[in-house]
Amino acid sequence: MAYPDNEPENPAASQLRAFVERLERLYEESRTIMDDVKDVLGEAHSVGFDKKALKRLVALRRKDPQQRIEEEAILQTHMAALGME
Repeated sequence: MAYPDNEPENPAASQLRAFVERLERLYEESRTIMDDVKDVLGEAHSVGFDKKALKRLVALRRKDPQQRIEEEAILQTHMAALGME
């Protein structure tokens, strides 16, 4: 939206506009990155890899190894309690 050049803008409005414009750029970059992620997942799927498994692997690699071990132990305990093992 264009604003007339002859009207002075107060500092708070100028600062707000700067934040909004930065957020708009970041959201656009985020959309571009997510499109790239979809492309990589599609490429991996086309050669036989499972998309869900890849997403899970990435999530697991982000976690601290000790945290992963603890979560897995809790999950196994709950599964055993439900007779799922």
